Amino acid sequence: MSDKPTTKSRTTQVGMGGNPMNRGGWGAMGMPVEKAKDFGGTLRRLLSYFKPEKVLLSVVVGAAVVGSIFNIVGPKILGLATTRLFDNLIASFVVQVKNHVILQQLALHPGLPLSTSPVPGIEFGYIGRIMLILIALYVLSSLFIYIQQYLMAGVAQRTVYKLRKDVDHKLSRLPLKYFDGRTHGEILSRAVNDMDNIGSTLQQNVTQLITSVVTLIGVLVMMLSISWVLTLIVLATLPLSIFIVTGIAKRSQDFFRGQQRSLGDLNGHVEEMYSGHKIVKAFGHEDEATARFDVLNDSLYDSGWKAQFVSGILLPLMRFVGNVGYVLVAVVGGVMATKGSISIGDVQAFIQYSSSFSQPITQLANIANVIQSSIASAERIFELLDEEEQVPETTKPAIIKTPKGSVEFRHVRFGYSKDKILMEDMNFKVEPGHMIAIVGPTGAGKTTLVNLLMRFYEVNGGAILVDGVDITRLRRKDLRKMFGMVLQDTWLFHGTLRANIAYGREDATEEELVLASKEAYADHFIRTMPDGYNMVLNEDATNISQGQKQLLTIARAFLADPEILILDEATSSVDTRTELLIQEAMGKLMKGRTSFVIAHRLSTIRDADLILVMNHGTIIEKGTHKGLLAQNGFYADLYNSQFKGHVMTEETG
Repeated sequence: MSDKPTTKSRTTQVGMGGNPMNRGGWGAMGMPVEKAKDFGGTLRRLLSYFKPEKVLLSVVVGAAVVGSIFNIVGPKILGLATTRLFDNLIASFVVQVKNHVILQQLALHPGLPLSTSPVPGIEFGYIGRIMLILIALYVLSSLFIYIQQYLMAGVAQRTVYKLRKDVDHKLSRLPLKYFDGRTHGEILSRAVNDMDNIGSTLQQNVTQLITSVVTLIGVLVMMLSISWVLTLIVLATLPLSIFIVTGIAKRSQDFFRGQQRSLGDLNGHVEEMYSGHKIVKAFGHEDEATARFDVLNDSLYDSGWKAQFVSGILLPLMRFVGNVGYVLVAVVGGVMATKGSISIGDVQAFIQYSSSFSQPITQLANIANVIQSSIASAERIFELLDEEEQVPETTKPAIIKTPKGSVEFRHVRFGYSKDKILMEDMNFKVEPGHMIAIVGPTGAGKTTLVNLLMRFYEVNGGAILVDGVDITRLRRKDLRKMFGMVLQDTWLFHGTLRANIAYGREDATEEELVLASKEAYADHFIRTMPDGYNMVLNEDATNISQGQKQLLTIARAFLADPEILILDEATSSVDTRTELLIQEAMGKLMKGRTSFVIAHRLSTIRDADLILVMNHGTIIEKGTHKGLLAQNGFYADLYNSQFKGHVMTEETG
């Protein structure tokens, strides 16, 4: 059991499937984006992580600029080849027509002093040189883009590595109350999902942001250098594009928000029904569960269909606007070319520039949403990094060379929050080697007392002493080495049975490990398992029974050989016969050691040297089992209530 206040909530991970709207780069604009509370401050703090990479970042920016410029000037140079080819064809046509006329004149008047001119050919050499220059430009552009992506991948991964390392170190320094007040899903979301979001943004979108800005500016400059009239025509379509994007994005965000909400509800319902399917079947609620699923599924279908449809029409509309601009540029450019105010190659280049002008705008709009979401993720991570840490270790720690196991609570005052004090004035002293039982109803403060002893929480007042030394003068690591714990909630990790037992003492020999397992009555069942001590537990240790899990944790405590034992209803998951055997083994383990036993079945602590009876965070009674029964007080009521009306005398009790 636990007396700590906890926040219980179900965290449902909502995943968005493939989105047709992503074609053409418009997808993110319709998605609801989580916004940071302090965008500027969070961005500056995130950028501070790039300081060690500023030289490489400069190279990345330079490579992105150069690569984009090489790519931008391509259509202009290609236009030169088109213009020369067109001029060659026109010149050839003119000469051919002229020669034809001359030949007709000579046919009619043979004596005329007329002669034909040689027909000029196409300047393949000039055009070939242009093609080679274009190939070189595009190769260099690809090379610089490769350099940019390669370097940015390293910069992004090293930056996220440092940020992830800071988060990991921070989690190790946070007090237990931080984890008690938050769900595991929330903490994992910050440490994993938000970190991945930042990493993918840094690696993929930062370089795209630089490239898009350079491309947008470069294309605009090139269009202006060709014709300001045609540039105005392209810019005239821009307000229409913005109007379409903002209008559809606003509507699609509402629909996507509804889709995410419906998906979360549906996932939550499915998770509940499948995790509790035995209860659903036992109470005959299959039809109700199916009906509820149908309602939620219909809601998801409705909102999802609207979201996908509204966002899906964005790309066709933008293509329509682009085609309108294309037609206008082609018509006006053609007219200008016939008048000689612009070359045909420049018209071709301008058409290429106009068709690519909207692409960087689209990318920037998408990147803006992605970056906003990433800054929100960074803000959540920085909130974790700014959390109040546990009290720092003392600079001059005390060392208990030969621990004996005496414990004293001296005027201890504690509350999980300052305005809700649980323990007001806790006082008791435990002699070395004594067994102390802590009993009381749920929420009395039993587990809290142990948490204070292990210094998982800091007291608000008073002091806790071990062997006469205030535990705040000891390093936490040294203090906790003196304790061995066997809790009601077993904790085993994915690994071999041997590794799980040796977790309490990794330098133990094979003989010591087997002996500890035998004393905990775990050796027999271990040897019946596939691979014996080398059997691998799965992630949730569901391939062994709950009772076997408990035996493994008890074996771990045997092997650790601590000075002080903490047993929190350690035999709650084993059968009666095994419980008697473990009680006997525990007796041997606790002999000569101080032990704190939290028990609900009071029959297991009759031999305790001291029983602390707690209620509402206060010790209301203390004494031996017989003495407390004789008082006929709170403990006697607790004890007798376990036997359902059977009157227990002092002799039988």
